[in-house]
Amino acid sequence: MNNQFFLTPFYLDQPCALESLAQADWVINNPHLHESDIQSRMSQLHESLAQHTARTIANGARPVSIMGDCCTTIGVAAGLQRAGQDFVLLWLDAHGDFNTWETTPSGFLGGMPLAMLVGRGEQTMPRAVKLKPLDESRVVLSDARDLDPGEKISLQNSRLHHVRDVGELLASDVLNAPLYIHFDTDLVNPNDAPAQNYATAGGPTANELGEIFRALAQSKNIVALSMCAWNPELDRDGKTRAVSMELLHALLGEEQ
Repeated sequence: MNNQFFLTPFYLDQPCALESLAQADWVINNPHLHESDIQSRMSQLHESLAQHTARTIANGARPVSIMGDCCTTIGVAAGLQRAGQDFVLLWLDAHGDFNTWETTPSGFLGGMPLAMLVGRGEQTMPRAVKLKPLDESRVVLSDARDLDPGEKISLQNSRLHHVRDVGELLASDVLNAPLYIHFDTDLVNPNDAPAQNYATAGGPTANELGEIFRALAQSKNIVALSMCAWNPELDRDGKTRAVSMELLHALLGEEQ
């Protein structure tokens, strides 16, 4: 399948230094943000990406979206829905991203997108792109080794499938359904990919993930992928960029 790459070079509503990643045939999702509040500005990014995603599916290609924060998945999911895709969401992240205003210790929007996607908590941005809440039973979270206390309780009381060991996904029935896979690069052990805003000790090594991703890539059911990038300002030696892009291409079945 042909892949169409999209790059949204923003961290929440602020530009970040990711545009050097773009190749000639990539689409840069960089609309003029004319709103004043953060969620309205972010929603403009999500709406633009939703339109790109739906158009890509209609043209018979697979959207591959690289972004500065996980909230941008709202645009991808909305675009998939507009294209008539009924998908299982596979969320690969060191964190749960399942906080709401009631559970968050920090008030950080970037810790809420998975909750938003399933209709929990803050819904300003999903509503802005007319996203229908995803069925929790069709969401798989792995590995989420760093959970806030209230977030952990919410996750335990949800219908999400929490698979702590990423390798266990290979034996899961989830691979038999159309998949939207979202990969946050902080999933990787920080010894291999240290340039993260919220680096979390432990986790799979780059080599371990590479093997798992190559196996996942054998699935013919991956309809979309997205990757939340590292912090380029912390990546002075380029190590995290190299590791992360190699893993993305492994997940795409395109070894560099």
